[in-house]
Amino acid sequence: MIGEMIAWLTDPAHWSGPDGIPAQTLLHLYYCVVSVLVAALIAIPLGVYIGHTGRGSVLVVAFGNAMRALPTLGVVTLLVLGFGLGVTPALAGLVILAIPAILSGAYAGVRNAPADAVDAARGMGMRPAQVLWQVELPTALPLVLGGIRSAMLQVVATAAVAAYVGLGGLGRILLDGLKISDYAQMASAAIVIAVLAVLLDLALAGLTRLVVPRGLTLAARRGGNDR
Repeated sequence: MIGEMIAWLTDPAHWSGPDGIPAQTLLHLYYCVVSVLVAALIAIPLGVYIGHTGRGSVLVVAFGNAMRALPTLGVVTLLVLGFGLGVTPALAGLVILAIPAILSGAYAGVRNAPADAVDAARGMGMRPAQVLWQVELPTALPLVLGGIRSAMLQVVATAAVAAYVGLGGLGRILLDGLKISDYAQMASAAIVIAVLAVLLDLALAGLTRLVVPRGLTLAARRGGNDR
């Protein structure tokens, strides 16, 4: 089996053309980046608002738990049945599945901002908006980016499953292998998906180290351990 996988992965025919590994990897990456970006644009402002005001915190927990319990393929299939085959319904399903992790990260990051720093800012006469932008959001950044990393890993795997409803990407290679019982192709596609997930996580981890001061990262970890 390992020899067959190596032979499949080293076959030049599988690395060229619109159905080759590079083209499908770029397509898979496009689906992941777009869906996580759209989810972030929805979830981060909502999570920040709820974390800052404290309103709707119960809904965040209930929504996050409910969304995590939903079957991945079921959500995407339901949207495709309702809106037809195409990229848009499949991407909408990926966006929905990416929202809970990002929403939870944004909410927890703002809600768990150091109380002494928030109190000091208020004592200096800062208005609520200033406290949010200058104190709560900077300290929330590690958890916000952590939520994005978690969502990205979920979406990478889910985008492969979404090939069942017409989405392209690496999942298409896996599904095509399943149709003809080519287990070497299926295993090779799974390996490429896993490698892509690891590379994306490393890239986001590097971004986190670049934009987040080390002190905030350590504080966020200590806060998570305390909880």
